[in-house]
Amino acid sequence: MADVWLNRIEDNNRLQHVGGQVRREYNFDYEKYTDEEFRRRYRLTKDAFQELLRLVIPMIAPHNERGNPIPADIQLLLTLRFYATGTFQMACGDLCDISQSSASRIIKRVSEGIASLKPQFIRFPEGQELQNMKLGFWRIACFPGVVGAIDCTHIKIPSPGGVDAELYRNRKGYFSINVQAVCGYNLEMLHIVALWPGSVHDARIFDNSRLCAQLERGDTEGILLGDGGYACRLYMMTPIINPLTRPERCYNASQIRTRNTVERMFGTWKRLFPCLSMSLRTKLQTTLTIIIATATLYNFVRARNDPMDEPPPQNAPNQVVAQFPVPARGLGNAARRTIIQHGVVLAALPSIGIEQEWPGFS
Repeated sequence: MADVWLNRIEDNNRLQHVGGQVRREYNFDYEKYTDEEFRRRYRLTKDAFQELLRLVIPMIAPHNERGNPIPADIQLLLTLRFYATGTFQMACGDLCDISQSSASRIIKRVSEGIASLKPQFIRFPEGQELQNMKLGFWRIACFPGVVGAIDCTHIKIPSPGGVDAELYRNRKGYFSINVQAVCGYNLEMLHIVALWPGSVHDARIFDNSRLCAQLERGDTEGILLGDGGYACRLYMMTPIINPLTRPERCYNASQIRTRNTVERMFGTWKRLFPCLSMSLRTKLQTTLTIIIATATLYNFVRARNDPMDEPPPQNAPNQVVAQFPVPARGLGNAARRTIIQHGVVLAALPSIGIEQEWPGFS
C-alpha cells in the first residue's frame, strides 16, 4: 500500500495538465541538499524521512486526485519544517507555495498521523528490557533498581482564552502545558503525559497517570527517580531536602546524578524540535498533538541511531532545589532509609566500580 502511494506521489509531481486545466506543481528536489543539509532543515535524514513517510502515508495521503491535492511527502516536509523552526505557519507554507489555512490543516493532520505511532515508539520496558534498564541506570551512579527518571517540563503557549485560561498560567507567570515524561538511562523516552495545564503540580500529574496506577498495583517492578516535587514512595525515590549526614549527602549525589538523565532528555528533545522551546501558536488540541508527535519522532530518530544535536553534558547540581517539596510518605521514607543504609553511602565515591555487587539490587 505504501509503495503504491509513493508511486502516485511521483506521478502527482510530474502532472501539469489534466482536462485542459493547469495543475499547480508541488515538487521538491531531494538532490538539492546533502543528507546533512536536509537533516539540519527537517531534523531527519533522507533515509529516515522516507521510512517515516511509509509509516504515515496511509493516514495523510489524498483519497483521490480531485481538487489538485497536495502530495503526502510535501505535507510531511511542511510539518517537519514547522517542528524544526517553530515559525509562523504562513512562512512554512510559503516554502511550498501553500496558503496559511492549508498549512494549518496539514500540520494538524500530519501531527495526528505521527502521534498515532506513539504506542510503537514510546513504551515502558518489560521483562529482560526492564532488567537491562536497571543495569544501565546502575552504571551511572550505582543507584539500585532504577527503571526510569521522571520530571515535568513546560511547553509555552499563548493564552487559550475562556474562563479557564488562568489554569494554564504556571508559577513563572506564562501560559504553558505541563508535560510529564519518564526517560531511560540512554535518554530514550519511556512514557509521556501531555494533557495538563501549566498551573497543575507535577505530583498531581503523576498521581493521575496510568504509570502510577501500574506501579501501585505492582504490575511494573522498579524505582523511579524524581525531584523534591514528588512524594517519596516505595517506587519513587526523591532526594533528601536537608541532608545532615555523610550517607545522606552521598545518597543525594547518587540520586541527582542518575536523575539528571531526564533533564538531558528534555534538552535534546527541545533542541531537536525548536518549536517546543517557542510559543506554539496553534489551537490547544493541535498543540497537545504536536507535543506527542515530536516525542514520537524523538524516539524514532534515537532508535535509528541517527545524529542528534544533543546539548553538551553538564554536571548535576549538588544541592536539591524544590519550590514545592512534598513530604515523604511513611513506607517511602523507610525504603529510602534502607537504600541509604545498604550502600548508597558509597555511590558518590570514585573508588567504587560498577562490577561491585550492591545489596538489594535486583
